[in-house]
Amino acid sequence: MRNLLYIVMTFVVVGCSVGGSRQAKELDEVQHIMKGSPAEAFEKLNAMDISEFRDSATMARWALLYSEAMAANRLCAPTDTIINIALDYYGNHGCNNEPQRARALRHAVCSGRQGGDMLVTALYMQKEKEFYLFKERARKEQYALIGLIAVITAVGIIAWLRYRLRLERAHSEMLIAEASGLKCVLHDSRSNILQMENTLHGLLKRRFALIDSLCDTYYESQGTKTERKAITEKVKAEISSLQDDKEMFAEMENTVNSCRDNLLEKLKEEYPDIAPEDYRMTVYLACGMSNRTISLLLGKTIEVVYKRKSRIRSRIKARALPHADEFEAVFYQR
Repeated sequence: MRNLLYIVMTFVVVGCSVGGSRQAKELDEVQHIMKGSPAEAFEKLNAMDISEFRDSATMARWALLYSEAMAANRLCAPTDTIINIALDYYGNHGCNNEPQRARALRHAVCSGRQGGDMLVTALYMQKEKEFYLFKERARKEQYALIGLIAVITAVGIIAWLRYRLRLERAHSEMLIAEASGLKCVLHDSRSNILQMENTLHGLLKRRFALIDSLCDTYYESQGTKTERKAITEKVKAEISSLQDDKEMFAEMENTVNSCRDNLLEKLKEEYPDIAPEDYRMTVYLACGMSNRTISLLLGKTIEVVYKRKSRIRSRIKARALPHADEFEAVFYQR
């Protein structure tokens, strides 16, 4: 559509320039022969179809030469329409010499109108009609040009809006694709983290499952019949050895730090004055041990274990440690 409009405008401009060039040459020729042969000049001016002129400048020049030819041939104009064409144009465009010439010619051709030549009058009236046709055509062309400019402007705006819409659509699609990709990555990451946490917690529980089971067995076997005494004593001996096994406790610490993002290292760094027994209880809790097991490993009653858990949790919360949420989560386990 835009290319078609450009082609039409090109043809209009070329047509106007070709027509204007031909008419300018004819007027140059008339001006050249005006002094030597004013009758021939007048004849050539009458032969020109001024309704086909392309611009007002050419029309004003023709009107000035036409009036000059009439004056040179001692002819009278029935009206001052034609000379007024030159006066109006040159007066509105700030010319100096042409308006003076036009006023002098109007006086020359408009005086003595009575008893004018009928043929001259007919020719003059014909040129007036052609001038009115020129004005009507110029008015229509002006409206057509305004319409064409409006159409081109509308097409340009529509094309620009469509281009912007395509850019916005492409940008939106890119953002949607990025969001979808991030959503998939986030979902995969969450799945991987959940799977890793489950695996690590499972490894941690299985790591100390035997200790937990032995301690539960001993706790349930206290005060039973004598036939279970040997088993109870053995389990008690194993638990007692665990209470003083520094190597085993260090392994517990390393396992907790590996599986829980250096939880115990953070605790010692942020709470350096934690009591040794409180720290040991925290390690046992981080390993997932039950309150029964912890009471046996610490050699305390289960009521003491409950109270100490509550006291440690309160102290951590009161200190407002950077990783307090991670530390407190340990004390909410079974």
